[in-house]
Amino acid sequence: MFKLILKYIFIILAGVLLSNCIKPEISDDKVVAQVGEKKLFQSDINRIVPLEIEEQDSILMANDYIRKWVKHELLINKANENLTLEQKNLTKEIEEYRNSLIIYKYKNELMNQQMDTLVTNRQIEQYYNTNTDNFKLNDNIVKAIFIKIPRDVANPKLIKDLAGDNSEEGIDALREYCIQYAKGFDFFNNNWIDFEFVLRNIPGEITDEKQFLARNNQIELSDSVYYYLVSIQDYKLKNELAPVEYVGPNIKNLILNKRKIEFLKQIEENVYKEGIRNNKFKIYTEK
Repeated sequence: MFKLILKYIFIILAGVLLSNCIKPEISDDKVVAQVGEKKLFQSDINRIVPLEIEEQDSILMANDYIRKWVKHELLINKANENLTLEQKNLTKEIEEYRNSLIIYKYKNELMNQQMDTLVTNRQIEQYYNTNTDNFKLNDNIVKAIFIKIPRDVANPKLIKDLAGDNSEEGIDALREYCIQYAKGFDFFNNNWIDFEFVLRNIPGEITDEKQFLARNNQIELSDSVYYYLVSIQDYKLKNELAPVEYVGPNIKNLILNKRKIEFLKQIEENVYKEGIRNNKFKIYTEK
């Protein structure tokens, strides 16, 4: 019920604002629409339609605004017809809504100024080690290098040799080669990604990912245009414990959300204690 009343608050407030934008009728201002006693004037349309747009676009924009205005006014009328005088007395609801906004802004400002948002790697690891049952993988993930090169310029042996060299020099040489020849490439050798993301970028289909990953550390494919190589550096299977670096960002958000809840509770408790110290309130109990 409160949500319904709140909806009508916005409708009526918007109606008041919109009505204030509509000036009294004057002799040279054409009325373009009317709902009850409420009128929409050509001058109001002129204010919302840019002068520089094409005539057809101008007409479409004007007609769309008129339809929305009519629907809005009809909805206000319908609300006024069906709500009781008590329901249309929105003083209490408006005050509650205003108070909620003020409290929200106050708490948000305190959080921005005072809440500790630093989450260290140690804190992430501690949370991870304490809640390992919550971090089982939903999908197979890999660390891999993906390369897609036109067949007419591809050198498969050189590419495989470079992809197999995990030294800094080898990675740099492979990157330079890909920049020069590849149509597309991604180096996920230091970051975990869903294996499904890799599979979407190569032709063919792998039906048993678990078995495939256990038996292969490279995927070498080609079609009529491109040569593809996926060099798998490491993998983890669905339902295994996720690597901490893979779930680290989620853990950071969990820690911050928990910290936020505790911080907001503490704000309320501090305000209450301040009220007690300064005798700012009284509670009357029946005797």
